[in-house]
Amino acid sequence: MPINDWPKMERPREKLLAQGAAVLSDAELLALFIRTGVRGKTALDISRDLLKQFGGLRDIVAANLEQFSKTLGLGLAKYVQIQAAKELATRCLQENLEQSNSFENPKDVYHYLTHKLRSYPYEVFSCLFLDNAHRFIHFKELFHGSINEATVYPRELLRQVYQHNAAAVILAHNHPSGIAKPSEADKRITQEIKSILAAIDVRLLDHIIIGKGCMTSFATQGLL
Repeated sequence: MPINDWPKMERPREKLLAQGAAVLSDAELLALFIRTGVRGKTALDISRDLLKQFGGLRDIVAANLEQFSKTLGLGLAKYVQIQAAKELATRCLQENLEQSNSFENPKDVYHYLTHKLRSYPYEVFSCLFLDNAHRFIHFKELFHGSINEATVYPRELLRQVYQHNAAAVILAHNHPSGIAKPSEADKRITQEIKSILAAIDVRLLDHIIIGKGCMTSFATQGLL
């Protein structure tokens, strides 16, 4: 049965308008981007197929065009819409950082870093550059690695600190395994970077590891 023939309050669009987006299931939310179905399948059916195929919203958003288009009824236009929605969410989170003291809203920092890093199938070592009041200056992905490690070059990090005139930094990287436990190599490079930054009077505020649905803060765990 086409979605337009469903009871009004069961249709995702009308449900959102009446009750807000938060009440929608993942499939209903995704169906608003899919918009139209194909013969024998509604947009909601296609959304459920996608969630079953990829395992969740995160992996759908992270899929490339070829992977995404394998599902019946999907193509370039719908892929572009979902990627645009992802970028829109990232920019909203970035505005939150830019407009407020980052440590008055630490959840904004964690959400932003999670949104940036969790979908990569390989390690990405990144840095948030902050001013003397710990306000956001810039975010940069510095080093891309393999599925279980990324080689970090402190000299390049130092160059970026000078370039952005940062007074403090937050390091961040993802663990594609989904487990946010820091390795011994993570601990060693963190201490090395902390020492290098201290020599030029730049503060290392935290090193955050992003896993699947979890994160580890070096500062919170007493690892700095």
